[in-house]
Amino acid sequence: MAVPARKTSKTKKAMRRGHIKLSVPGLAPCPNCGELRKSHVVCPSCGFYDGKQVINVK
Repeated sequence: MAVPARKTSKTKKAMRRGHIKLSVPGLAPCPNCGELRKSHVVCPSCGFYDGKQVINVK
């Protein structure tokens, strides 16, 4: 069976896993209130989506 001859260093492991990271969600300003929100999602601060009131927010 193939067995590694040496231990993989922390640096080599980190370089191999460099693409595994968290990504920032795409935020866009709400056209109704200007608050940042996720695209294609009801605004949590005002409750509007596509120019219409979808949910009632206090």
